[in-house]
Order: sequence, then C-alpha cells, then structure tokens
Amino acid sequence: TVEKIVKVTSGSTPEVAEMVDKLYNSVLVCGTHKAPSIRVAEASKVIENSQRDVNIAFMNELAKIFNAMDIDTHDVIDAAATKWNFIKLSPGLVGGHCISLDPYYLIQKAQLYGVLPRIMTEARRLNDGMGAYVANQVVKCMNKKGVLVKDADVLILGFTFKENCPDIRNTKVIDIYHTLEEYTHNITIYDSYASIDAVMNDYGITVASNVAALKSGQYDVVILAVAHDEFRHLDVRRLLKSEAGVVYDVKGILPKDMIDARL
Repeated sequence: TVEKIVKVTSGSTPEVAEMVDKLYNSVLVCGTHKAPSIRVAEASKVIENSQRDVNIAFMNELAKIFNAMDIDTHDVIDAAATKWNFIKLSPGLVGGHCISLDPYYLIQKAQLYGVLPRIMTEARRLNDGMGAYVANQVVKCMNKKGVLVKDADVLILGFTFKENCPDIRNTKVIDIYHTLEEYTHNITIYDSYASIDAVMNDYGITVASNVAALKSGQYDVVILAVAHDEFRHLDVRRLLKSEAGVVYDVKGILPKDMIDARL
C-alpha cells in the first residue's frame, strides 16, 4: 500500500522539492528518497520497470530454450535458486500499464540522443510475443495428444494482467485468445475479477465471471493464464471432456501430475 512504499520525490526548484518531500513524509511509513532533479526521479521509475522487464525476458528466453530441450523450466529455476546470488524469477506474460510500457519511453528518448538500447528493445520484443508463443505451445500439446485443434472447445482461466486484481490494461492473455482464434471460435474465458463490461469495451470479447462456466466435461483444452487464488486448488482435469484433453499451466502453480505442459 502507498504508505508502506518508499517514494522518490523531487521538484522544479529546491524549495518545491522540499515541500513535496515533506508532504509525502507526512503520510508515509517508510519515508522518501529525494532525488536531485525531476529528470533523475522520472528516470529512476523508468529503469525500475525496465529492469524487471529485462529480467523476465531472460526467464522467458530460458523457458523457450528448455521447452525445446524437453526440460522443465521451473525445475531448473528451483535448482538454481539454491544459490545465494541467483535472482529467482519466473517466465510469464508481461502486461499491465507499467512494466510493459515504461521501457518504450526510455527506448524512444535514447534514440533521440543517438543511442540504440538493444537489450531493452529485444526484451520488449520477446515479452510481447509470449502470448502467441503460449498459444502455439498449446497447439503443439494438442497435436501430440491427438486432440483435434480445429473447432476445439477451449477454456482460458484468467484475463487480468496479474493475479487477484481487476486490472485488464494491456493484458497479454488477449494474445493467447487471438492466436487460438485462428483455429477455433469455441473459446471461453473465465475471470471473476475482470469487469465484463470493461473487457467488452476494451477488447470486444465476452468474459464469463460466473462459476457456471467451470462445468465438468466441457472442454478439450484448459489454459491457466492468471494465478488467481481460486485456481490454485481447482481440479482442472474434471473440466476436460476426457483424459486425452490438454491442461497448460502458464504460471506454474498447478501440481505437475495435473498438467500436460507449463511455460
């Protein structure tokens, strides 16, 4: 919450900076960091989100490598995390209004100054393509198990850009949806957090928020796209028409014996 996060402050003059800093400190528990200028303050916010974007892009690249090698990415990460200096992150979809957007501000500004930020640019490209990658991995699993892709009944669990929140801004679940839509229009999205009206207005698609969408034996494929708490203990295999159906876990939160593949 806002009072528990150190806030970076600044101002257009030293006097304004001091006034702003005192105002924030009057409501914050953790205090502030007064930056020497507004440019420094803004740059700090941009690189904070850009760093996370680059780090997650690295994990996504590893997931692609290990999936091709038939090695479970999460098993590799768990093993590497036993080392004190390993930063444990997970692969996944990078959406929302901060991490997936802020790097573009710095990329654009850097180019105006004659600098081409290759790492950030490649990280953005890689992360922006993960929704389509997930969908294609699902199709690959379906083909392996003999599940007919054309006109398959698909259930996507979750639509918001992150777990346990209603925010749908720049969600990458929509990329999974659109890629699978090339094969079938029988796609149901269930998310009790997402506003039905907001999703329709912003994306032009219908999202189910009633648990009636989670009927047993209705789907050929179930994709867990968002790690809402309500999905953690859901028996997803009962939602499938048969044992031949596919369960794909984007977030890596379901038991391994319940899924066919994960990112």
